[in-house]
Amino acid sequence: MALQHPHPVRVLILGASYGSLFATKLALAGHDAQMVCLPEEASLITLEGTLVRLPIKGQSGLVDIRSKQLPGNITASVPSKVDLTGFDLVVLAMQEPQYRAPEVRELLGRVAASRLPTVSIMNMPPLPYLSRIPGLDTRSLAPCYTDATVWDGFDPDLVTLCSPDPQAFRPADEGLNVLQVRLPTNFKASAFGQQAHTQLLRRLAADIEAVRWPVNGQSIELPVKLKVYDSIFVPMAKWSMLIAGNYRCITPSGMRPIRDAVHSDLALSRSIYDWVGSLCQSLGAAPEDLVPFQKYADAASNLASPSSVARALFGGALAIERVDLLVQAIARTKGMQLPALDEIVALVNDKLESNKAAQTRPQAA
Repeated sequence: MALQHPHPVRVLILGASYGSLFATKLALAGHDAQMVCLPEEASLITLEGTLVRLPIKGQSGLVDIRSKQLPGNITASVPSKVDLTGFDLVVLAMQEPQYRAPEVRELLGRVAASRLPTVSIMNMPPLPYLSRIPGLDTRSLAPCYTDATVWDGFDPDLVTLCSPDPQAFRPADEGLNVLQVRLPTNFKASAFGQQAHTQLLRRLAADIEAVRWPVNGQSIELPVKLKVYDSIFVPMAKWSMLIAGNYRCITPSGMRPIRDAVHSDLALSRSIYDWVGSLCQSLGAAPEDLVPFQKYADAASNLASPSSVARALFGGALAIERVDLLVQAIARTKGMQLPALDEIVALVNDKLESNKAAQTRPQAA
């Protein structure tokens, strides 16, 4: 089923929703993952394990991957109970605003002090990662974060970014330990600043690549691999997708599916997508680090639900990941501006303000 090592890699994953996909890929390859989550989630995962449903090319329906059946172990804990002893790697899989919660912030501080190599699979890149970009003044970017000070203790050489390209969601009618993958693309990670830590990532990537799983009497490859790149710019390819698709699910009258956000005006979507790509190239990205618009547009045609950021915003969230604001702020450092992006930022700002006003408004008797 997978390569077996005498010493499995032990990975701490902050976040049990999207994080369970990464944990499952590790456990399939014989490695161990401990997820950090809310008490209700931790209890359920401890009792029943996790279930990830994957679509497989050429197969009808979904393939169920249950953690209790895997060679590696998946466990769960609340932040205050985590002992960092013995871990080899930390993965950040929570939404950026969650790191300001007191228990999570305390754990994040301990992670920074431990000097464990840390991979972010957030859409919002941690500030220490951005500080690895030559010539980028990250001090001006702090207001884009819910609380930028949570990142103060990290050594940039020990932080890298992994583009969370796979699309996944928790089915509304199932338990908190169930995750369904909608778009089974790859995790694309940049190298660390230190070669030894990059080699650890490459070991995990090779082990995940080697996994075979029994389906209908056949031993097949599973989608969603981990790919490791020397360029620190590869994960930034996601920025074009987020601005042209995910954040444009937000409209003045409500939210719309990613598919509609991209395909209702394909020419506008392409211009936004390419502009963000040109910003990435101005920072040092090579054209081959980025994803061509047509490839993204083809994938977006299958995304019939609104983005998670739109769902959170229209669900009353008071804080969300502000990649829109971050891209705008980085563009300003390069003297670049895009009116369509300014409109997105203004829309999000207005909606967050109305959410805050609604929460503070006195309730009718």
